[in-house]
Amino acid sequence: MDVTLAAGSAWTDPACPVARTVDLIGDRWSLLIIRDAMDGATTFTEFRQRLGIARNILTDRLRKLVEHGILDKSAATDGRRHTYRLTRAGQDLFTAVVALRQWGERHAFASDEPHSVLVDDQGRELPPLHPLDHDGAPLSVEASHVRKTA
Repeated sequence: MDVTLAAGSAWTDPACPVARTVDLIGDRWSLLIIRDAMDGATTFTEFRQRLGIARNILTDRLRKLVEHGILDKSAATDGRRHTYRLTRAGQDLFTAVVALRQWGERHAFASDEPHSVLVDDQGRELPPLHPLDHDGAPLSVEASHVRKTA
């Protein structure tokens, strides 16, 4: 996986995993491409139709996601197109996407405003995500801190 940035770019905060993640996949279109890949989109056309994104922007974001090891690009069976699939690193973003979705459900919609719902294979809504400490107890922002590197 390529964890370098484009020539002339620098990490926003080289020692912070959150900042590096945002540098790699934090723009709106990249996150929505990842979301749609998790929901089954595999081709340029599918991503473009679902997102309504300009061709040049989609081309750029797909290229970057492939370069950074989030998506894998392979030739389609018809030989004319490519398909895109989440790599292991891309699949590892599932929890982050679910957390963003659940935050949005709580804070980006009015209580009576309709929105899509993420469900499991049985059709049940996913339970709220909550970080736990090593003993399995709920962990809050007040009970955690970042240990900086030297």
